[in-house]
Amino acid sequence: MADIQSLKQALSVSPDNLPIILMLGQAYLEEFQFDEARAAFEQAVQLEAGNPVARTLLAQILELEGKSSEAILRLEQLLGEHPTHAPAWILKAKILLNESDGKGARQAYNHALEIDNSLADESLLKRIREAGGRQAGGCASHQDSKNPTPQQQGDFQAGAIYDPDFEEEFEEDPFDENSDPGIEFEQNPGSDFDRVGGMETVKEDIRMKILYPMENQELFEAYGKKAGGGVLLYGPPGCGKTLISRATAGEINAKFLSVGLHQILDMWIGKSEEKLHEIFELARRNAPSVLFFDEVDALAADRKDMRTSAGRTLINQFLAELDRESAKNDGVLVLGATNAPWHLDSAFLRPGRFDRLIFVPPPDEAARTEIVRIMAEGKPVSDLDPASLAKRLKEFSGADIKATFDQAIEISLAEAMKSGKIVPVTQKQLVKSSRQVKPSTRKWFESARNYALYANQSGFYDDILEYLGIEK
Repeated sequence: MADIQSLKQALSVSPDNLPIILMLGQAYLEEFQFDEARAAFEQAVQLEAGNPVARTLLAQILELEGKSSEAILRLEQLLGEHPTHAPAWILKAKILLNESDGKGARQAYNHALEIDNSLADESLLKRIREAGGRQAGGCASHQDSKNPTPQQQGDFQAGAIYDPDFEEEFEEDPFDENSDPGIEFEQNPGSDFDRVGGMETVKEDIRMKILYPMENQELFEAYGKKAGGGVLLYGPPGCGKTLISRATAGEINAKFLSVGLHQILDMWIGKSEEKLHEIFELARRNAPSVLFFDEVDALAADRKDMRTSAGRTLINQFLAELDRESAKNDGVLVLGATNAPWHLDSAFLRPGRFDRLIFVPPPDEAARTEIVRIMAEGKPVSDLDPASLAKRLKEFSGADIKATFDQAIEISLAEAMKSGKIVPVTQKQLVKSSRQVKPSTRKWFESARNYALYANQSGFYDDILEYLGIEK
């Protein structure tokens, strides 16, 4: 790999040279300069929309930053558009292996080798096997099919897969209470309410509905109430539902586990339910604990909309795990986050399940000011007036504010690459970028308003009407 300085000089002569941009990004990545590497790969994607090499490396940066769920989602989107990009399959295998999903890692590894056998990696394959990925569904890997037995050969011809370890796996009890799903709690979530800007109304709501019961368990038990249960956070996307969930765990010194969709869903019948049960058992053994399900509507969709029984079975399992009386969830707080609570099966909103709803609105002016300050930290920003900028960002979510900064930074970065010097991001550039970013919350409220007005007999969504200033 050429050195960074040489690549930057070459790029100054040919600023739109895609191979050089990719080489520069990889050089930054090798030096663990993630921000610089990300900027290079994003520039490559702009030059060639959908470039699979750059998008794979962007996912790799996310994985190195500890954002494995987002990395997996980006890879799945990429592979949906470029299913023959073998390096993306290899990266997916490595991420799934780090998530202790040996079988999923084996499937991804096999896909990669079917496309490009030169990517065979004996060391990676050994680790996958040790993690339980002996031979996942799909075609047999190159290594496993060199000398097929007569039974294997016959199964391949019949379109079936022979797994020599099948009997050993079959003997395991799928609902063994001591089984381990292979994921770990964060002992220290690294956040509390002091580190969350604004959102004072939401914080107070969480204190009353979650924190005080958890902190005063004996008092609540005297009245026949137990700590824990389920709480549903809902609101527009990008407004801090994940952040406030992590901070909630930090406030009560509880272990925190964020459960990704890919950690539950499985192609084999019954396996998804088994994984979900194991995750809840892990939480019960580690109480007090916080289980966080992001985009929970993907797991708890209305059963009337299900075309297959597999989805209904998983929902039934989820409901059984949530039932406070039968599931023994004392000390386990289950937090679900969704942008569309009206798509959840109504059974989830019954008492004892997600019976407490908390509306997480877009950040108010004080919160936006704090978000602006946080976004500016560690970046070359000059003449910044956070309060003034925050006033211009009305209706913006936290994600929208980040997009505003990203656009302004890209402009300064392009100038810096031409001049070879740091070009600061100015207040004027940020204001200009804010005009180009459309608040994503508006579209959400257009839809939410209709549900709150016309499908709100239970009063679940009165907070939306109150926020919009509409009387029922």
